[in-house]
Amino acid sequence: MKPEEESRLPVNSAPPLTARVISPGDHPITREMINQDALYVMQKLNKAGFSAYLVGGGVRDLYLDKEPKDFDISTDARPGQIRKLFPHSKTIGRRFRLVQVFFRNGHVVEVSTLRSLSEHDLDGPQAVLAPNNTFGSLDQDAQRRDLTINSLFYEIENNTIIDYVNGVEDLDHSIIRIVGTPDKRINRDPVRMLRAIRHAARNGFTIEEQSWQAICDNHAKLRLCPPSRLRDETFKDIYSGAAAPWYKLAVESGIFIDLFQIYRESIYATMADGTPCRKFLGDIFTMIDRINRVAKENRISRQPDYFMLALILIPWADASYGLFSEKFKGPVLFQIGKKIRADIDREIGTQLNLSRAIRQDIAALLTNLSALIHNRQNDSWPKWLRRKSYFKQCSVFYNCYLEAISGKETSSVHLDNVPNMHTSPKSTSSKDSSSKRNKPAFAPRSKKGIFGLKK
Repeated sequence: MKPEEESRLPVNSAPPLTARVISPGDHPITREMINQDALYVMQKLNKAGFSAYLVGGGVRDLYLDKEPKDFDISTDARPGQIRKLFPHSKTIGRRFRLVQVFFRNGHVVEVSTLRSLSEHDLDGPQAVLAPNNTFGSLDQDAQRRDLTINSLFYEIENNTIIDYVNGVEDLDHSIIRIVGTPDKRINRDPVRMLRAIRHAARNGFTIEEQSWQAICDNHAKLRLCPPSRLRDETFKDIYSGAAAPWYKLAVESGIFIDLFQIYRESIYATMADGTPCRKFLGDIFTMIDRINRVAKENRISRQPDYFMLALILIPWADASYGLFSEKFKGPVLFQIGKKIRADIDREIGTQLNLSRAIRQDIAALLTNLSALIHNRQNDSWPKWLRRKSYFKQCSVFYNCYLEAISGKETSSVHLDNVPNMHTSPKSTSSKDSSSKRNKPAFAPRSKKGIFGLKK
């Protein structure tokens, strides 16, 4: 087969959409705004006779005068053809293969072949997740994307934006709209609901009425998605810097309870001081945004996942066990800690596929926070408590709790190189790391037999 025949893509029987082409003078994006590595990839694809477009979030963010996190590219070249053009690359993905192109500076540019999904032919349970993707044309690729504002293409030859779904108009009017028929698209992939809420929260946009109603009607379908996928999507929103507006939309749509089913009863409860649990949670998400802002401004690592999840579970722990409003003595507190761990295992631990270490760290933080709250004396703690191994980490957790309930910023809301409460730091010894290299997991370090048995 000739190369030009190999690159030819199947044509859908449905008539193609008409594109709106936005000229250079009518949009704010220029070639100078594009990452040089991404620009190099696009130019090389063009020289080889293939089309190449900057797509998705990169176009959206540049249009909104934001710095894109990634510069993703779509092309009519097949994955094998892309690999031949870029030797320093690899193919990834199961449902649909895309190519990662590597550069010396550590930057990675992802290149995908234009896709097509026959979603309009699918109904019923089999339509929840895509069984496969097929290569498609430019307009088909636009129709398979989640939101109109993520369905734009920027091509460098004429510096134009190609728009098949009125995404530019939605950007201009600050609107989030699901591509196609919202109910069908959500049924096909329920995670689209999370993306709609995410971009509305991050950009201060309004979700279009039909899309919003479809989210409210179908939010329970999130429970059909793999737990690990829900976990990854949830952490994106927790660390986004827009967790507070995200929380508001997630609660109003019903999505929050699907992600945090542990709150299905306590979300409507009232704390011991009369504060509604729902409001207290909102204050915690506001404080989480400040934690993320502090990390970004100071260029330090973000807080660990277990720390953030423990913060989110503070209102639940108090509403369910009175953990922070009542003072419990050692043995009783220990038993409550075991119950909290059991609840976490049964609920959020399973629903978000959390590791055992994360589950234990969450339970430990919540239980130890009670000790710090009830033993606070004259703006300090007794010496016996300050000697505890968990004190340094939990004192930061206490500061976050204090900021959430008071609304006043505290001095320290960020961990400083504190290891997990129930895990040990990994060895960084060069000797140790070199001895592991090229050995299977069961290879012995000593001269004894496998698993320590004598030879």
